[in-house]
Amino acid sequence: MEELDPFKIAQTQLDEAAEIMHLDETAHAILREPMRTIIVNIPVKMDNGKVKTFAGFRVQYNDVRGPCKGGIRFHPQESLSTVKALAAWMTWKTSLANIPFGGGKGGVICDPKSLSESETERLSRGYVRALAKFIGPDTDVPAPDVYTTPQIMAWMMDEYSKLAGHNEFSMITGKPMEVWGSEGRFNSTAMGAMYVLREAAKKLKLQLKGAKVAIQGFGNAGSFAFELASQLGCKIVAITDSLGGTYSDNGLDYKTLAEVKEKTGSVQNYEGGTKITNKGLFDYDVDVIIPAAIENQITKENANKIKAKLVLELANGPVTPEADKILFERGILDLPDFLVNSGGVIVSYFEWAQNIEQYYWTSEEVYARLDKIVTNSFNSVMSVQDSYKTKGTKITPRDAAYIIAVDRVAKAMKARGWY
Repeated sequence: MEELDPFKIAQTQLDEAAEIMHLDETAHAILREPMRTIIVNIPVKMDNGKVKTFAGFRVQYNDVRGPCKGGIRFHPQESLSTVKALAAWMTWKTSLANIPFGGGKGGVICDPKSLSESETERLSRGYVRALAKFIGPDTDVPAPDVYTTPQIMAWMMDEYSKLAGHNEFSMITGKPMEVWGSEGRFNSTAMGAMYVLREAAKKLKLQLKGAKVAIQGFGNAGSFAFELASQLGCKIVAITDSLGGTYSDNGLDYKTLAEVKEKTGSVQNYEGGTKITNKGLFDYDVDVIIPAAIENQITKENANKIKAKLVLELANGPVTPEADKILFERGILDLPDFLVNSGGVIVSYFEWAQNIEQYYWTSEEVYARLDKIVTNSFNSVMSVQDSYKTKGTKITPRDAAYIIAVDRVAKAMKARGWY
């Protein structure tokens, strides 16, 4: 059975890149484990008057290139292994984008759907109080993630500001515009992915107008990806959410899907399409697959069924290491998550910089800067992959992205005398 422990997968990916690039053994050992792992217990007074204690985490993986950066997840199945893996991937994501951050991630084990708004606010403020000594604009800058929202970020910023005794807008990103969030932040993850899609289509000589696309996930990233890919001329023929999905060779209508999702709780109830399962999405003959849901969706069990020319990993860790190799051997271009979904952290960086400068940009400026960074990252990955091929070594795009990201972090550690 394929090992699907998230952090072991992250370590395996690092190990493979380290071997290819002949990474210094000491640097490799440092980078295999988080720099700091913080576990907290958060007592919250519930609406019924009882106090319930929630377990929370913050993993600060590496800060050699700048403050740790990464989201906070509220999820009933949150685990330390997942948070550690995501913190590692954030380290490589910020390094690949070449922005002045390290990697971190946070999580709270809770069922946000069962919490009232006031309970969610008290939990959010309690999380910040528990971690206040360890986070901040120069130390570790959180952001929204699974089941956390701009409103939650605003509560957390307010709580931190109370503790600091002054407004500290730059301690967290993904905030509402009213408290100095950034233009373009809320669709930035999907927007970055579309810039990657555009560049990958050029490389593959794939005509985007009329290209068939299947998207797994209809949350923030997946729904924005649907809209933006449609604007590029793509035809979205399949979409799923956590309950199932729908397929139509004639293409799906976004507005109708959004209404069906709102009314019935799932896109699978879309009329005019064929009901499909989450895993069934990968069986269709499409040009592009965009996994935009959760990790470990394309595995060695289904990688041979993929018919697409391009896989864009909009979710974190949707393709397992064994599946990655199968896709590569089959000539399918699988572009790694920490390239494809880097738009969110890049615009979070813009928000942090704007908060510090107290000077704010238009959405046009944000998108233009995002496009430049993401396009440079894509070209760098393709260039490194080609350079190894010239030397007679075939490496995956993920290997190439790791080599760039790990090399930058290792060189920074060397320069600072960490090894």
